[in-house]
Amino acid sequence: MKRILMILALVFTPVTVWAVELGDDGLHKTAWMRDTFKDMAEDLAEANAEGKRLMVLVEQRGCIYCTKMHNEVFPDPDVEAYIEDNYFVVQMNLFGDVEMTDFDGESLPEKDMAMKWGVMFTPTILFFPEEVGENTPANEAAVAVMPGAFQKGTTLDLLSWVVEKGYTTGENFQKYHARKINERRQLR
Repeated sequence: MKRILMILALVFTPVTVWAVELGDDGLHKTAWMRDTFKDMAEDLAEANAEGKRLMVLVEQRGCIYCTKMHNEVFPDPDVEAYIEDNYFVVQMNLFGDVEMTDFDGESLPEKDMAMKWGVMFTPTILFFPEEVGENTPANEAAVAVMPGAFQKGTTLDLLSWVVEKGYTTGENFQKYHARKINERRQLR
């Protein structure tokens, strides 16, 4: 019996060691997520004070694509380091009741804010510029939106395109991404 218990312990230990932490709300939790009052203007000011870009990560309990991102993409050392170095990340629950305040001053529960912003899929990541007008809702202020789960390369390229302000250079993300893929191929 001892032998069976030891074997079972060995078999199931890696699952618990590598499992992504879930919060009480059923959403994935990482060290680089910020626990804020979800006031967009305050979060933007804090991101700017740290020299980082504001990123809102919208997820929901049981989202298999959120799990994919948290198991396969976000833990990648390059992606994780890039997020930690460059982003102030606020998590939002697509069906949550926590009060949020938009840049335009409107306060709503997360689920109603998601409807206001037109967020229908999880994960959805919204990226913001350093300055947003006080009468501008977040969905109009976002410089980029990533709806859905993507592989490491696409995710990392979008993260860097936003930091490099590719949205102001005239090189749209698809061309930037293709250029980055070709650059990586040449390095092999």
